[in-house]
Amino acid sequence: MSVNKELELAWEFVNNTNRSIFLTGKAGTGKTTFLHRLKTKSLKRMVVVAPTGVAAINAKGVTIHSFFQMPFGPILPDTDLNSSKGFNRKFSKTKINIIKSIDLLVIDEISMVRADLLDGIDKTLRRFRNRNKVFGGVQVLMIGDLQQLSPVIKENEWELLKPFYKNGFFFSSHSYQECAAVTIELKHIYRQDNPKFIEILNEIRNNALSEASAAELNKRYIPDFKPEPDEGYISLTTHNNKAEATNYTELDKLSPKVVTYKAEIEGKFPEHAYPNKEIVELKVGAQVMFVKNDSGPEKRYFNGKIGKVILLDKDEVVVHCPDDDFNIVTKPEIWENINYTVDPETKAISEEKIGAFIQMPLRLAWSITIHKSQGLTFEKAIIDAQGAFAHGQTYVALSRCKSLEGLVLKNKIGSSQIISDANVITFNKNTEENEPDEAVLELSQKNFQLDLIFEVFDFYEFMYPINRLLDIYYKNRNSIEGKVEEPMLAIKNTVTNFLKVSNGFNAQLKSLSEDEGIPELSEMIQERFKKAINYFKTETEAHIVSAIKTLSFTTDNKTIDKDLVKNADLIEDLLTAKLLYLSKLSNGFTSKSILELRAKSVFLAKEKPKKPRKVVVDGTANVELYEILRVLRNDIANENDLIHYQVFTQKALYEMCETLPISKEELQQVNGMGKVRVEKYGSVILKVIRAFCEENDIEMSINKEIFEEEKPKRKKGNTQKESLELFKSGKSIAEIANERELNMNTIFGHLASFVPSGDVKITDLMSTVHYDELKEIIPKKNFENLSDLKNQLDDKYSYGELRLVLEDLKS
Repeated sequence: MSVNKELELAWEFVNNTNRSIFLTGKAGTGKTTFLHRLKTKSLKRMVVVAPTGVAAINAKGVTIHSFFQMPFGPILPDTDLNSSKGFNRKFSKTKINIIKSIDLLVIDEISMVRADLLDGIDKTLRRFRNRNKVFGGVQVLMIGDLQQLSPVIKENEWELLKPFYKNGFFFSSHSYQECAAVTIELKHIYRQDNPKFIEILNEIRNNALSEASAAELNKRYIPDFKPEPDEGYISLTTHNNKAEATNYTELDKLSPKVVTYKAEIEGKFPEHAYPNKEIVELKVGAQVMFVKNDSGPEKRYFNGKIGKVILLDKDEVVVHCPDDDFNIVTKPEIWENINYTVDPETKAISEEKIGAFIQMPLRLAWSITIHKSQGLTFEKAIIDAQGAFAHGQTYVALSRCKSLEGLVLKNKIGSSQIISDANVITFNKNTEENEPDEAVLELSQKNFQLDLIFEVFDFYEFMYPINRLLDIYYKNRNSIEGKVEEPMLAIKNTVTNFLKVSNGFNAQLKSLSEDEGIPELSEMIQERFKKAINYFKTETEAHIVSAIKTLSFTTDNKTIDKDLVKNADLIEDLLTAKLLYLSKLSNGFTSKSILELRAKSVFLAKEKPKKPRKVVVDGTANVELYEILRVLRNDIANENDLIHYQVFTQKALYEMCETLPISKEELQQVNGMGKVRVEKYGSVILKVIRAFCEENDIEMSINKEIFEEEKPKRKKGNTQKESLELFKSGKSIAEIANERELNMNTIFGHLASFVPSGDVKITDLMSTVHYDELKEIIPKKNFENLSDLKNQLDDKYSYGELRLVLEDLKS
């Protein structure tokens, strides 16, 4: 690509600032080439979208509607997108992570994007990013030419939208007006090199065609022009039915038989996005146009090149183009339908092929519509602009041609064929007067880097989950057990202090940068930055990391529990991201390093296993009792159609594990275990606790006479063997527990003690499926104790199963 100052200015703004940009330019100024260069060479994480399926395929991106899951009807500013019916607003985790981690959103063919659709994009980005920043803080590059095709808005849709928008163009959107985008117009035209033709196109573009230029242009008016079959002229017309009729009329004139090529569709490729016809009908002698650039190294053809079919075979078509001294053997090309995914190793946004359209890259080309010609280049064209019905159609048609000499007009061009929207003319005039220069670029670079630094030291996002946790706790403190208030107040005090310090620090940096210039090139700013990193890292570890470790809670109320967990997890995710910044930037910063860490932090928070915050009693043995009693409570509740806390509360469960009551009198002393509950459920609860104490050699300092229906104490050491004998006789664990009036978990423990000797096999006590799964899962987990491991795994695995597999892995 030739270097020019507008292209390089655009490159600098995209890659070294966070300003949103409208990149425009006349037809043939290299906008599409710039996009392809950006995709291959930019270091920013980006997603490319376009308003139509064909535009998206050409830009090697995805449609706006599919990526942002937008409705096709009007999107009113005061409407909640998520409540819309008839389309899916449930975003996948992958999609959410991509949205959260992108630096740059590219919207190609922006001229066709309606104002309400751009505002819908803004709403979606704010939902998953920063709700207080336009486009959620994402930089947006809008590429297109407003003098070309405009958005399609039906009359009834405009009736709904006009109370909110001055016009339907993207620049009328609330988000565009808020984003303070810079406009960069590419001025060097690569397609045409005739100064007179360029001047004529500019006048048509600006709705100011002079008499002299009209006279020069209309010299190409040749009403009865009939091209020779080999000359390679293509006719551009306003309506699709005109183009189709011309193509099939001309095809029928040829005597050879029709050969049909049917497209091969792989995976997902929606019909509306097909880049060519599913069935292409050709004859020898047919005039055709290539509809794709040659993917081979020879680059023999390009999108828009005209030729004639000279041979048709089952798997190939031979085409000769007028100016070539060789024939082109054409084979099917592949158009890919891509989906954005995240590479599991590098965390880079990658393009995943989800479908393919495989077809001959050819279509009949005696005639095509002006609309379909956008983005194409022709050596020779016949323009039929009579009946031009939309803004920009005449300009698009004429600007497809490389030269005035290769152009033939079927009708004279006059003011009636030049339809320009007054809103576009006004907008273009205003932006031309405010084009950015090097000074604006430097200021934008400086502000971008200051914003990145501010992001590193900004702890404001912590305040919402901290305040939410405290609010939940204060409103429900009687139903929450654990340590919430103290650690949360400690974190809140630290964060409040951080906000004061960071605001002062950022003000100081802003002042310094006025003299120092670009922050990352300033030694003084880098030194201040490193000192700040050290301060925030030390304080974060001393006051936030230490406090979050002590946070613990449990409650019977599932809604409260869910809310507590959600906000505690959010604090931990934010903390993980901050610690990543603080640990990796101790030697200074660059824009690139902060952007990389920003993207990495999105995924790091998701991968890091959360530590259980549920309150459990200390000691593995009592943790198991906690689990046994919890299961017992759920079983009783299910049998009696009760809610679990109607059997006994979480608080009572916690206290039972602490105090280990072994008589009804002691059980009645437990908070929440009144006489009625003890009468109903006491016997079965006490049986579990006594068995647990006996199994774990916990001394039961209680007088014999207060036991109800005291049974003769078994000789120590015989109880496990008794369970083993019954098991060997063919009885199940449930049957043994029933016969011996012991808990099933106790019997399980008895039998487990015989696994090392080989009297019992592990798979006698648990399913082979669970055994194989746990042998695979456990070695990959980091855990401090059995309770920690249990909290990280699916509830389907019992404590007994975990202990069995752990012992097996050790041996």
